[in-house]
Amino acid sequence: MRAWFSRPAALVAPALVAVLVGVAVKAGAQTAGGGAGVSVGAGGTGANVNGQVGFTRQATLSPQEELAQSDGIIGRLQNGASTVSKQLGEARGARDVVKVLCLNDKLSQMDVALRSAQDRKQSLAAAAQGNNVELANHEFTILTVLKTRADQLQAEANQCIGEEAAFVGTTQTNTIIDPDIPRVDETPYPTTDPTFVSGPPLPTSAEK
Repeated sequence: MRAWFSRPAALVAPALVAVLVGVAVKAGAQTAGGGAGVSVGAGGTGANVNGQVGFTRQATLSPQEELAQSDGIIGRLQNGASTVSKQLGEARGARDVVKVLCLNDKLSQMDVALRSAQDRKQSLAAAAQGNNVELANHEFTILTVLKTRADQLQAEANQCIGEEAAFVGTTQTNTIIDPDIPRVDETPYPTTDPTFVSGPPLPTSAEK
């Protein structure tokens, strides 16, 4: 039964990494060309004038600054994978096969993205140590793409369980009662006319 809910990460990793490398190389080439290309970095995703989807990078980031931001990216991926793993455990406890299959697929892809991001961080650290700006930008580009992909996977995981969560965490409800509201309803009853007597309704089939 466990084989039904397992998807080998090795089948996903080569394709995902190949796509990410292709995006990064294309982005770097367009940026170096000086045209209306794509700039990449921690600022998020965007679309340029030629209709291609790109990534906005702060040009002032140094390799050391990119390395510092990579810690936040890794932490975000780890938190996302932990949340989806908890959702998967709850679905297995409820024996919901549909949710288990859906969540297991998302978690497998998030695990692949996390391992790839950790590898890229090591390469970024080496580039920052050698002050290799071009290689550092390349590795940071892929880290940014992985973060965006992980956010998308977590949103899809919420859809697996039928939730559109604005944030992940414990929900706390606070109730505030207005102290000016009286504890006893003092509204008077409406007055009635004692001379008014309402008779029973006549049947529709009554003969005159």
